[in-house]
Amino acid sequence: MSGGEVAGILVAVFWAILVSFLAVALARLAQTLRATTKLVADVTEQAVPLLADASAAVRSAQTQIDRVDAIASDVREVTSNASALSTTVASTFGGPLVKVAAFGYGVRRALGGRKEDGPAKAPRRTVIVGRTVPAQRWGKRKKD
Repeated sequence: MSGGEVAGILVAVFWAILVSFLAVALARLAQTLRATTKLVADVTEQAVPLLADASAAVRSAQTQIDRVDAIASDVREVTSNASALSTTVASTFGGPLVKVAAFGYGVRRALGGRKEDGPAKAPRRTVIVGRTVPAQRWGKRKKD
């Protein structure tokens, strides 16, 4: 055998080993692709019902928000009506009630001032360090 034939055999063996390694790598890559395809199919099968449930939940939430909005507008209307009623009652009855209260106070004061039939009360006095002084000077002052 010549040197060229030995080199040809070595190149052929090298190519055979290289093709074998490539075949094994391709087989493993094919298995990985199959597993990935199965995983994607499983995720798709589970995701579709989840998306349908999420869509139903969003629709339900929108319905509830619409109901709450309707309730809020009704509450706003009731509050407005109550405010208007309160203003009406205050303007209708407020003035006359103040006048009646003032009249009652005046009558009470007038009748209270004429009650001098009973025994006269002694003026209130305060004792300070052995001296007696009128209460008006140290206590409450009379209002005009």
